[in-house]
Amino acid sequence: MRITSEEFAKLASTRAAGSSKPSAPSPKESDIQKNIKAYLELRGFFVVKIHQSLGSHRGISDLYALKNGRHVWIEVKTPKGRLSEHQQRFKENIEAAGGEYRIARGLDDVSDL
Repeated sequence: MRITSEEFAKLASTRAAGSSKPSAPSPKESDIQKNIKAYLELRGFFVVKIHQSLGSHRGISDLYALKNGRHVWIEVKTPKGRLSEHQQRFKENIEAAGGEYRIARGLDDVSDL
C-alpha cells in the first residue's frame, strides 16, 4: 500500500484533532520526527531514531533510513531551527564520503524518498 505525503499529513492531523489537548501554534521537533519516521516506514524504509548520548558522535542525525541499499541521514528541525556547528560538520562528513543527508522540517522534505 502506498500513501502520499498529503494523505499521511491529513491522517496525522485527523488523529491529533481527536485529542483533548489544544494544538500548538508551531510543530514540535519530536512530532515532526515521529511523522517522518512513520511516513518513511510506510514507504518501506527501515528507520532508526538515533539518541544522542555519552559516547555518541557529536552532531549525528536524528534519523537514519535505509531502503534497497539507499542510506539517508535525516536531521529534523522545526521551521526556524538551524544546524549546530557539530551537525553541520557531520553533514559535511557524510556528503564528503558520498552519503545522502537531508534536513527535514516536514514530510515535504522527504516525500521524494
